[in-house]
Amino acid sequence: MSLCLFVSDLHGSIERFEKLFQIISARKPELVFLGGDLLPFGGFLSKPQLNSGVNISGNFLTQFLFPHLVELKDTLREEYPRPLVILGNDDPRREEKLLGQAERLGLLHYLHNHRMTHRGFDLYGYSCVPPTPFLLKDWERYDVSRFVDVGAVLPTAGWRTVPVPVETIERRTIREDLRRLSDGEDLRKSVFLFHAPPYDCVLDRAALDGRMIEGVPLDVHVGSIAVRRFIEERSPLVTLHGHVHESARLTGAWHDRIGTTLCFSAAHDGPELAVVEFTLENPGAVERTLE
Repeated sequence: MSLCLFVSDLHGSIERFEKLFQIISARKPELVFLGGDLLPFGGFLSKPQLNSGVNISGNFLTQFLFPHLVELKDTLREEYPRPLVILGNDDPRREEKLLGQAERLGLLHYLHNHRMTHRGFDLYGYSCVPPTPFLLKDWERYDVSRFVDVGAVLPTAGWRTVPVPVETIERRTIREDLRRLSDGEDLRKSVFLFHAPPYDCVLDRAALDGRMIEGVPLDVHVGSIAVRRFIEERSPLVTLHGHVHESARLTGAWHDRIGTTLCFSAAHDGPELAVVEFTLENPGAVERTLE
């Protein structure tokens, strides 16, 4: 059985990452999915994180994550897992270059807009989310059209760490990206690592009850319509999601089903590390623990 671990939205917490390394060493999974929003703000550390007491400054990837992956690989040797990584809307896109370097060193697989195979299963990754109220726009796309929710900042506004032509920003949609990523493929034995959850389910429920902007109520569901339609139309085996930290607390659920597709979230708004554990061969026997 191909044991998989899934985590998301660690936001540069050294304590959570250290817990993850301990779990990997103990459980020895084959695959570890990291679903975006992995880095501290701006990608840099400058002070101790949470209760870890570790004082690290500088780039989070080069000063913390990569050295720990090297140590883990040296320790586990042939039992070292395949870490599959995407970034999220809070992560600066400029860090893609460093992830590419780590991939060439065999430390991880950068999965955004890519496909890889493992034991006959196809694994895909996709980072982008619909427009948000936040100003970092590296990983934001129009969803299915140029409509944006009330309160969201347009993708053409805000700021980016990597320049993108304006015409690309104006025309690209999540719907079109997903079509290009998987066009013509049979997805019945596929796992999709998304950052955004699908729209209108238990995984995209935000704490926006009663909130209004200029007399217009905010939608409490903030997921992607394009991701929802993609799941409904293409029926992948499993989809993995993050982004909306409070969804499990508000709904009491961290998993959902859309048609035949099993949808899991590892987003969590408490101090613990949320870890989703499943196998490719029997993903319905899934568990989520808070460490």
